Amino acid sequence: MRCITLLLAASVVAGCQTPIPAANPQMAWVDLYTPFPNDRLLMAERLDKQRLSDGRFFQVTPGSHELLVRFDYEVTGGGGISIMGGTTVRTCYLTLNYAHFTAGQRYVLEGRSMALTPEARLYNAKREIVAEVSDYYCLM
Repeated sequence: MRCITLLLAASVVAGCQTPIPAANPQMAWVDLYTPFPNDRLLMAERLDKQRLSDGRFFQVTPGSHELLVRFDYEVTGGGGISIMGGTTVRTCYLTLNYAHFTAGQRYVLEGRSMALTPEARLYNAKREIVAEVSDYYCLM
């Protein structure tokens, strides 16, 4: 068991050191962002139901796409969620659909938590909201 844990930790560290590739001007680029400290992780999981090899961003062809992200965030106290009012990490998977990705454009998918409810919005380069999460499920 320790060997598996050590191998997983080493692969995570190695993945963080890989440089992000250059943006392809024929595709749209989607950065991932969380504005609050208790929002720990927002990671790309699937693009059009296909698993991604690098969870730090999406790079998509123009047109319509379904994005699935993993969102881990801290939940504090009460509600039977954590012991003795402490914090625990909640893992959710959020689905976002957007039909108008444009080649050469940069977008930001911003995830945030509102109590027990995860949210995510897709912003264009003008910081206008162009899409919001259509569905989500959580493991806790």
